Amino acid sequence: MQILLHVCCGPCAIYPLRQFRNQGHSIKGYFHNPNIHPFKEFQRRIQAIEQLCEHENFEVIYDNKYGLKHFLRQVVFKEQTRCLHCVEMRLEETAQKALALGADGFSSTLLYSRYQNHEHIRKTGEVTALKYNLEFLYEDFREGWQQGIDASIEKGLYRQPYCGCIYSEQERYDKSLRNNNKTRKKEKI
Repeated sequence: MQILLHVCCGPCAIYPLRQFRNQGHSIKGYFHNPNIHPFKEFQRRIQAIEQLCEHENFEVIYDNKYGLKHFLRQVVFKEQTRCLHCVEMRLEETAQKALALGADGFSSTLLYSRYQNHEHIRKTGEVTALKYNLEFLYEDFREGWQQGIDASIEKGLYRQPYCGCIYSEQERYDKSLRNNNKTRKKEKI
């Protein structure tokens, strides 16, 4: 199959790219991430993907528009469910691009992350695929988590310390939020 792979960053793309190639698929990447903040982070992630492309002979189409305003308009006052909206925005755009390119289906490197809601990604991908008469290739790439990390270190790729949006950046670095999140998790148990 010809697959358009939504790529969030270089390190997260390594394992899914290898898996799909091992399965005999033809893969092209698509960088569309209006959530990434700040602008310098956005640029660093593009550079890391470009590095990966050199190492892996991987073609990627880049949406170079810095989409912070668009992203924030979609999630403001919905901060608790922002990740769901973010996934929907990115998969919708990826499906549209896959259709325009004549691909058979699409997938996402978000499926590599241990921190993403895989069930929501799968459901969103399947619904979006039906809408565009494409196939969504769901695969749980988390099993290759350490392999991807090791390969990204070996290749000297920039490895980001947070998911990408302004909210996840704050959650990563604001100690009071981290303590509140730990308390909420303990209360749920």
